[in-house]
Amino acid sequence: MMEIKDAFEISKEIIERIGSVYLGNEVVIRKTLAAALVNGNVLFEDYPGLGKTLLAKAFGKVLGLKYTRVQFTPDLLPADILGTKVWRQNKGTFELIKGPIFTHVLLADEINRAPPKTQSALLEAMEEKHITIEGETFPLELPFFVIATQNPIEFEGTYPLPEAQLDRFLLRLRVGYPKGLNDEIAILEARLSWAKDDPTVEMEPLIDRKTFLKMQEIVERDIFISMDLLKYIAQLVRNVRSDERVEAGPSPRGGIALMKVAKANALLNNRDYMLPDDIKVFAVDALAHRIMIKPEYAFEGATGEEIVKEALKKTPVPKESGRE
Repeated sequence: MMEIKDAFEISKEIIERIGSVYLGNEVVIRKTLAAALVNGNVLFEDYPGLGKTLLAKAFGKVLGLKYTRVQFTPDLLPADILGTKVWRQNKGTFELIKGPIFTHVLLADEINRAPPKTQSALLEAMEEKHITIEGETFPLELPFFVIATQNPIEFEGTYPLPEAQLDRFLLRLRVGYPKGLNDEIAILEARLSWAKDDPTVEMEPLIDRKTFLKMQEIVERDIFISMDLLKYIAQLVRNVRSDERVEAGPSPRGGIALMKVAKANALLNNRDYMLPDDIKVFAVDALAHRIMIKPEYAFEGATGEEIVKEALKKTPVPKESGRE
């Protein structure tokens, strides 16, 4: 039977294996893994060429999961993602032709290039883990999570993600440029050692689907969270929501998302209980994209990240949070 320590050791190896091809930002790898451990969808919002696609492909390979990439374009239709039913004359029945969404890790590349109708086709799958085609519901095999990318500086030919869909993303992450000259050099040196432009082609699975499901079960079942920490999360969300600059703040789903990913972070730190730091490290990533700012404050440059950081400063941190 898998225990916390076993899952922690596996997690360390996963992070190291992915870090061998995705260089320069281990924090992003850890946060993406934490989201995956709770079947959470991740939105990467950053500039082109920073390795977002490489990271998603590496996760699929190392975790031993089915991985599918969909390039979102203005002419992409919902059926291109979900699939469709086709009439088979010889059988006298309709047959389901499964779309790319029938996978474990779905990379939705440049998601904001597709029209709203196609974007919304993902909503049911992202939250409910099943889809509906012509009135019939089809469950998706677990684990299932979406890693989506969008370019924040290119607006021509794009469709902003609606608030309802943004709320389905557990985390919004930004990769960022390499931190220093040495990181930049390390990336160039690593490319020289690759046999191909895509190093994930030669990557071997570290674990399989069943092992990853057991790790998810541990996060769900074995990580303790005290009542004080539940109150801390609730108060933090309410402080964000009550900020005078906020038109609409995080819903209870935002608080649940923060709690789930914080539990996963406890596992990644070899603990069977949560600490306030597990919450703090994910607060901005889990809550900032769920905030609608009043127009007058948005015009002045107010951001969701700034509001969450201020809420963190004024929310009292509980002193006792571990197991008694």
